[in-house]
Amino acid sequence: MDKRRLGTSDLWVYPIGVGCMSFTSEENARELIHAALEKGANFFDTADLYGQGLNEEWVGKALKHRRRDVILATKVGNRWEPGKPGWYWGPTKDYILHAVRDSLRRLQTDYIDLYQLHGGTLEDPIDDIIEAFEQLKSEGLIRYYGISSIRPNVIREYVRRSNIVSVMSQYSLLDRRPEESVLDLLQDHNISVIARGPLARGWLSTKGKSGQERFLDYTAPEIRTVRQQLGERMGTDRTLTELAFAYIFAHPAVTVAIPGASRLEQLLENLDSVPTRSLSPEELSCIRSYLKPQQYEAHR
Repeated sequence: MDKRRLGTSDLWVYPIGVGCMSFTSEENARELIHAALEKGANFFDTADLYGQGLNEEWVGKALKHRRRDVILATKVGNRWEPGKPGWYWGPTKDYILHAVRDSLRRLQTDYIDLYQLHGGTLEDPIDDIIEAFEQLKSEGLIRYYGISSIRPNVIREYVRRSNIVSVMSQYSLLDRRPEESVLDLLQDHNISVIARGPLARGWLSTKGKSGQERFLDYTAPEIRTVRQQLGERMGTDRTLTELAFAYIFAHPAVTVAIPGASRLEQLLENLDSVPTRSLSPEELSCIRSYLKPQQYEAHR
């Protein structure tokens, strides 16, 4: 699959990126990032919150000599004190203008391709936050900005008031909530969706999971039933991982998916599962008949 344009930006991304939060060490990060680059991936997403900046350091070291070849995304808004556990939400303008420089230092770069607000509420100083991002753009420290949110009420405000090019949101076969009120809105405004969690914490990988862990309103036995139904319907045409990606890419708002991976075999399966053909309307209808209708209950 060819690279795809992120919103109205000039950022072109391979459809399956790398969610860096799952990295377990500097060595693990280097191995997976270099393997991803060899497979053609070019979108890497981290955040200053992950490991209190340590994840950014790992990513920065691994990409230091390939910086111009990649689209590098990170996030801001969650604050902590070094050496102390926990964090708190505090996305003020002054903080964002300060935090970006710490991220640049850790990432060993002089610009960030996509800087994202890592959450958001209606009580935030939204205009000040937007001013901060616009100032960073004018200074050349970031190229574009977006938000990472599952709250429709917050997403609507940034669509209306800002120049975001993307919204990162959880979306998968087992989490269809964005279909209700988010995807069409973003498509109408030419804002790209970055789909995180496309494999539902591993439940939608080809191997699947064992145990009794729930996922949203699905019990483990219900997920296994869905997996069986999908497998019987799709036969040998696609692996379940391929189907999971094909499903979210069926909506034109979705530009890139960022599954997490902590092992090389997981990463390679993800990157080898780029859909080679789209799902037909009949296939989509059949797939949805196996799934639960879902909607956001809060923050509507």
